[in-house]
Amino acid sequence: MSAHLDTIFADLHIHIGRTGGGAPVKISGSKDLTFAGIAREAAERKGIGLVGIIDCQSPGVQEDIEEALRHGEMQELTDGGITFQGTTLLLGSELEIREPGMGPAHVLAFFPHLETIRGFTEWLSSRMKNVNLSSQRVYAPAKLLQEEVIARGGMMIPAHIFTPHRSIYGSCAPRMADVLDPALIEGVELGLSADTEMAGLLSELDPHTLLTNSDAHSLGKIGREYNELRLKEASFKEFVKALRREDGRHVAGNYGLNPRLGKYHRTYCSGCSYIIDEAETTVERCPYCGSPKLVRGVLDRIRSIADRQEPNVPSHRPPYHYQVPLEFIPGLGPAKLELLLRAFGTEMNILHRVPEESLTDQVGPILAGQIAAARSGRLELASGGGGVYGKVVKS
Repeated sequence: MSAHLDTIFADLHIHIGRTGGGAPVKISGSKDLTFAGIAREAAERKGIGLVGIIDCQSPGVQEDIEEALRHGEMQELTDGGITFQGTTLLLGSELEIREPGMGPAHVLAFFPHLETIRGFTEWLSSRMKNVNLSSQRVYAPAKLLQEEVIARGGMMIPAHIFTPHRSIYGSCAPRMADVLDPALIEGVELGLSADTEMAGLLSELDPHTLLTNSDAHSLGKIGREYNELRLKEASFKEFVKALRREDGRHVAGNYGLNPRLGKYHRTYCSGCSYIIDEAETTVERCPYCGSPKLVRGVLDRIRSIADRQEPNVPSHRPPYHYQVPLEFIPGLGPAKLELLLRAFGTEMNILHRVPEESLTDQVGPILAGQIAAARSGRLELASGGGGVYGKVVKS
């Protein structure tokens, strides 16, 4: 008899801005992005049951975790992860790899227990300039790093694989196998400017489970992209099973921005500040001003390295739901969002469970209609590029 599986929403890429004592971890991260602050936001406001915090290699963050465990505010699970009010926090690290002759790329490594990641921090400390800070370069071969993570019972996921800065395909190599051992990869993270069909242009990705995560640098950005999982419970062990599609565990849905909203979707000209949003375009010079100063967009990069003319989406891939985060919806300011949260509890409830009629009772038919359109990807969008997000232009 198969185990009963629950639906659990998961966002597996959230940064720590500061330790509880105020020491910086992610310099560009908000100061209220502490381990405890993320736990409260995910559990109480967002309704996200599985959270990956990817700066837990920092000794200061580990001290915060130890204190929360000691005071009984959180508990460590036997199957991996730290639990708080029904939400499980996975202990991870974002690391920068750079092979000779290649550009930099970021990877995510997750570990089951605090003791395990403490040991990994010791290994990193002699191979990293500042182990206290986020997303630092590891001065070791990428495949050696993979082997070290796996040997410690961890798992590795390449991060935002198509973005033009610090990603496997965007800035490092045309093939993941040129850099990493694909057999030691549990899944890959798409990033904010790509979706399942775009990934389907590369046959190398066919075996891998795809994830959609927020890469949040502030509390409000948690859950702007997320995953729907089927698990027995929210734990490290169950998450690994979902990535491997074992015992019925799986990713049942990817929820992400329409790639047009991503800030690196199309090529951007830094000469005239124009986002080149043509159906087909070269990426050597700007067609408007002739400048060669271009930031190649995700779509254009994928086209340049694709080994397929048309996307192939493997049968194991879940649906990709184009969902506009609540913060992107025109007219939904902080006051009205708070009104909805008081009425319906969490953002996941508002986005997934509350009928449009109930939303109308709280914020009126126009805004309720916008939220309903956001759920189904029916909002009209202007493309992002060059580090600027796209935007909703009308419903």
